[in-house]
Amino acid sequence: MHVDYIVVGIGLAGISFCEQLRNNNKTFVVFDNNSQLSSAVAGGLYNPVVLKRFTPVWKAKEQLELALPMYANLEQFLNVKLDYKLPVYRKFASTEEQNNWFEASDKPILETYLSDTIIKNENTSIHAPFGFGEVFKTGRIDVKTLIESYKKYLKKNNLYFEADFPFDDVKIESEKINFKNIEAKQVVFAEGFGVKQNPFFNKLPLVPAKGELLIIHAPELKINFVLKSAAFLIPLGDDLYIVGATYEWKDLTNKISLKAKEALLEKLSKLIKCPFKVVGQVAGVRPTVKDRRPLVGKHPQFNNLFVLNGLGTRGVMIGPYVAKQLYDFIEKGTPLDGEIDINRFKI
Repeated sequence: MHVDYIVVGIGLAGISFCEQLRNNNKTFVVFDNNSQLSSAVAGGLYNPVVLKRFTPVWKAKEQLELALPMYANLEQFLNVKLDYKLPVYRKFASTEEQNNWFEASDKPILETYLSDTIIKNENTSIHAPFGFGEVFKTGRIDVKTLIESYKKYLKKNNLYFEADFPFDDVKIESEKINFKNIEAKQVVFAEGFGVKQNPFFNKLPLVPAKGELLIIHAPELKINFVLKSAAFLIPLGDDLYIVGATYEWKDLTNKISLKAKEALLEKLSKLIKCPFKVVGQVAGVRPTVKDRRPLVGKHPQFNNLFVLNGLGTRGVMIGPYVAKQLYDFIEKGTPLDGEIDINRFKI
């Protein structure tokens, strides 16, 4: 089998890069061992504002301009619903926060995204005496459906290998990579935290952060917006909501924990005051970086090995942006954005 690319990993980073390949008529296969679940704990939310500090997300405009058309195209291509347009309501904890919001909404870089009015809370199931601020151009990508549907497409077309990438069997030559019956021009590693077992890129300064989410059933809550406070609530329909998320740096397994459940329930108790039932819990390890920028670039020794990693908690937004950056770097020789280039670190 001869292909242009091998892509290792099929989370948000891998899918975003595969879409660059598919749309540019490049041939590829995917290796994935189902060990990394970071995309499952992202919540799928796209939001151009950092709501803790009322500041813009890094390159939010550029990211949304690439991400939203990609998901719209994937909806048609895969024949599934992925993009659910939802406003985000930031709960105010005080009058001071309201004032900080107004100051932020006056800034040219944020006025497109932040409402300049306070929304009064009229929902008796929510604790919010100071009301909410609304964020525009937000929504939720159904990441689970995206990954499952994309895998089906790959399998149907014999492009998917559910297996570890065989590092020990790879023969790297100047113009190609060979192993067994597969020959490729390039390999892109997009395996998330799994890169720590990758002998070519395991020295990258990836900081793994485990995250957990709850799924609750709350028939009386009745909200059609994302509610953000110390925790976030994302409506899924049928009175189901995602509650998230936790951060853990010691336990780096994909197993759910009672500790995370209790922490999320404590935050939830300060946010809503209606009956609910926990009906699900998921865990995964996010690939984060100390400087909060992705890890993208070429191996210092092998010119046909590349990495696409470190998307952190905003994978649905940033994935398409960094995937295009990497594709243009490989195929067109376009320099990478210096803030994401792995050359900023020594590996």
